[in-house]
Amino acid sequence: QVQLVESGGGLVQAGGSLRLSCAASGRTFGSFAMGWFRQAPGKEREFVAAITWNGATYHSDSVKGRFAISRDMAKSTVYLQMNSLKPEDTAVYYCAAEESRINYSYRDYARYDYWGQGTQVTVSS
Repeated sequence: QVQLVESGGGLVQAGGSLRLSCAASGRTFGSFAMGWFRQAPGKEREFVAAITWNGATYHSDSVKGRFAISRDMAKSTVYLQMNSLKPEDTAVYYCAAEESRINYSYRDYARYDYWGQGTQVTVSS
């Protein structure tokens, strides 16, 4: 088991920045691939970014060049730095963790076993 707690969401104007944090506890942080997903009202949960066991990072096309995922192994925390925010980035952002490498797919939310409670990000125009 691992517990995930997100923080850092809020209200920001278009063009602004936010940094989301996801603190993990309960298991060895390096045992997990970590992902960020988001879900807007009436829409499906979508992949935003992921960082795998060896530190490889992936970002969706919609956020590439604006968002960056990173991790601090000493703090067992994964971050999502969000710059140049747009109104269409408005959503609840979820942190997720997956331990098993079998059939792992970084962009498939169904492949993640552990989820945080979510943090709201609202971008005003």
